[in-house]
Amino acid sequence: MPTPESREWFSAVLKRELRGHLQLTELQIDQLFWHYERLKLWNRKISLTSLQPGLELVLRHYCESLFFGVNFPGNPASISVADIGSGAGFPGVALAILHSRWHVSLIESKQRKAVFLSESTREMQNVSVLARRAEDVSVHFDWIVSRAVNPAEVLENAPRLATRVGLMIGEADFFQIKSRFNIAWAEPIRLPWGDRRICVYGEVSRET
Repeated sequence: MPTPESREWFSAVLKRELRGHLQLTELQIDQLFWHYERLKLWNRKISLTSLQPGLELVLRHYCESLFFGVNFPGNPASISVADIGSGAGFPGVALAILHSRWHVSLIESKQRKAVFLSESTREMQNVSVLARRAEDVSVHFDWIVSRAVNPAEVLENAPRLATRVGLMIGEADFFQIKSRFNIAWAEPIRLPWGDRRICVYGEVSRET
C-alpha cells in the first residue's frame, strides 16, 4: 500500500478517480504532485484552501479541475485561458499541466496568493501570473474560466476579456445566473464527485 501523502499515493488517487475520464502521463503526475507539495507547505502560512491535505483536497481541487479541463468543447489544441480569482491555482494550474500547448494566465488580486502562484508554477513555461483584479486586466483571451468566485463577477468580464466562458459551479448557482447574461450555454456536465457541482461552458451571443 502506498504511504499516505506520498507521490505513489497521490498518483494512485488520480489514476483511480480519473479512470474512464482521462489518462495522465507520469510527467503530468510529477508536475501535479510538485504543486500539491508546495500547496501543503504554503497553506500553513497563508489561507490558500480550507481543506486539509488528503483525499478530499485531491478530489475537489485536482481531480475536479482536470475533469473540467478534459471536457472543454471541441477539445482545442492551442488556446489562451485566463483563470479569474485563481487562488491556489485551480483550475488554471491543472489546465496548464493537462494541456501543455495552452497558455494559462492566473489572475489573482491578493498579493500573497499571487506570490504562491508564481512560486508553484515557476517551472511551467505556459503559465503567467497577473497580480491584479480582473477589472484591471486589458489582455484579451480565448477563454475565461473560474471556480469558487462569484460567477456574476466573472461573467461581467465577458466579452471584454473573452467571448468564451467556463465555470465550475453548483447547480443551484448556475440556475440563478444562466439567464442573466447573453451567453449560449452548452449542456452542463456533472462532476463525478458529488455535491451537485457541474462544469458549464458558454459563448457570448453575437447579439451582445
